[in-house]
Amino acid sequence: MEKETIKQFIFEVIETLIGSFIMAIAVSFFLLPNELSAGGFSGIATIMYYIFEIPMGTTILLLNIPLFIIATFKIGKMFFVKSIIGTISISVFIDVLDKFPPLTGDKILACVYGGILSGIGTALILRAHSSTGGSDLTSVIIKQYKPMFREGKLITIIDFIIVLLNIIFLGKIEIGLYSAIAIYLMGKVIDILFEGIYFTKLLFIISDKSEEISNSIKINAKRGVTAFYGKGMYTNEEKLILMCAIGRSDLSQVKTIIKKIDQNAFIIITNSREVLGMGFKGQ
Repeated sequence: MEKETIKQFIFEVIETLIGSFIMAIAVSFFLLPNELSAGGFSGIATIMYYIFEIPMGTTILLLNIPLFIIATFKIGKMFFVKSIIGTISISVFIDVLDKFPPLTGDKILACVYGGILSGIGTALILRAHSSTGGSDLTSVIIKQYKPMFREGKLITIIDFIIVLLNIIFLGKIEIGLYSAIAIYLMGKVIDILFEGIYFTKLLFIISDKSEEISNSIKINAKRGVTAFYGKGMYTNEEKLILMCAIGRSDLSQVKTIIKKIDQNAFIIITNSREVLGMGFKGQ
């Protein structure tokens, strides 16, 4: 058990380093050269960089000290160690990569690719139960008190506040608008990588021919169907409600199957973020 814990810790440290490097690429090659910010303490560090010419890596490291003290007592020593590694590594990576020329001077390309890469790097770090400080560490601490909040949403809110500070201190509204795009993309990428990109369709079918519809879906669409009893409060009738999870490509076929059997069938179609199990992801 102890060996497994050590292996897991090493794997998470490696994932933290990879995530930190990807974030550093986003900052050094896309965001910082174009005066853009993906929020977090890098956003505050950008202000310090352009006003006082203080290296970004150094500023990020100093700003994170109070958060690390809180995190150590609230979250644990393992998280503290990984977060220290993450914060130091991203600070070093940014200061090293900052010496290379940027990949683009186009602000639209910079905010798009900078936001996406920041999201990928942040998601890897959060998945490793680690942090590079700043908004992601703040979001982890907040989740200890409010576990229902999503990391992507928390980070986005915090980062938007920091971008407002960038606008106030640097006096460039256009830069803030571009930065907002980068932050939005970053939050979306984090949520996608955490919650999955395997969107499926979830169907609820109410029909007098539920048995026939269920059999036809199983035979022709090769999808399972679950039935549960419900009562129409308007008609006061009890009916079987069919529930069926299908891939997006199956939707047209399944709708055709249902309508062919019962033109009056009541169908509710909704998106499902992720489905695990037989016939879907993980099987």
